[in-house]
Amino acid sequence: MKLFITGGTGFIGSHFINAAHSAGHELVCIKRQSSTPRINLNKEPTWVYGNLDDEFDSDLFKDVDVFVHLAAHSANAPYDSLEKCLYWNQTASLKLFNIAYNAGIDRFLVAGSCFEYGRSGERYEFIPSDASLEPTMTYPASKASAFCTFYAWSVLNNIRLKYLRIFQVFGNGEAENRFWPSLRKAALNGDDFRMTKGEQIRDFIPVQQVAEQLNSNLDFNYSFTKNPIIKNIGTGIPTSLSDFACYWWKKFNAAGEIIFGALPYRDNEIMRYVPMIND
Repeated sequence: MKLFITGGTGFIGSHFINAAHSAGHELVCIKRQSSTPRINLNKEPTWVYGNLDDEFDSDLFKDVDVFVHLAAHSANAPYDSLEKCLYWNQTASLKLFNIAYNAGIDRFLVAGSCFEYGRSGERYEFIPSDASLEPTMTYPASKASAFCTFYAWSVLNNIRLKYLRIFQVFGNGEAENRFWPSLRKAALNGDDFRMTKGEQIRDFIPVQQVAEQLNSNLDFNYSFTKNPIIKNIGTGIPTSLSDFACYWWKKFNAAGEIIFGALPYRDNEIMRYVPMIND
């Protein structure tokens, strides 16, 4: 199978490239000139240099079977402005989707975010994939808006769309300012680690598992309906941030201490995100 991939140098994208190559797929990946993969790749894809909003030639999509959209603007806090998040995550992405569609691609696999659920997440013990989207921050709001746009676009154009909302992914290649890499750095350096009380409940999923689940969803050989397929990608196992921190602190044989309550919770932080896993 031939795949066209955005976000291939990103955290999840780099791991997906390795998983897709291991599965025997042919990969064409768009990247900015200055970007590099977050991990070592077992095999280089065919790189195409540019931005999402460039005027790409339709020949770029020749013989492509599935468009895999993993690119995301400002996915890590502190988030960019709502205007910029909306432009890159919705407007520019849709422009590239249309170029691919006009070139003959009708199968799209798109990565979303659990944070699109926002406040509705706290009303569920396990969030169903059809829960209302009530984001409270700029990046999640742009992803929720993009989802609505892509949903309507796929229905209007009879496109097969799979939209996968990824929960609390972690692992090698993750941005250094995120929780797990920060915890690991402090542990390996023998430092203390300052964090919130850790009462947030999340579904932590290793990035390798996310890459494998994305790879397993490349199969579009199902009875076509006009309704896009929406899935949650996670383990379905609730874990508090404090328990997660303690587990890895011990795993890293840390000499320092975790100082709970040293940091405040973020403004508008949602305290529970745990998905209902649907096949």
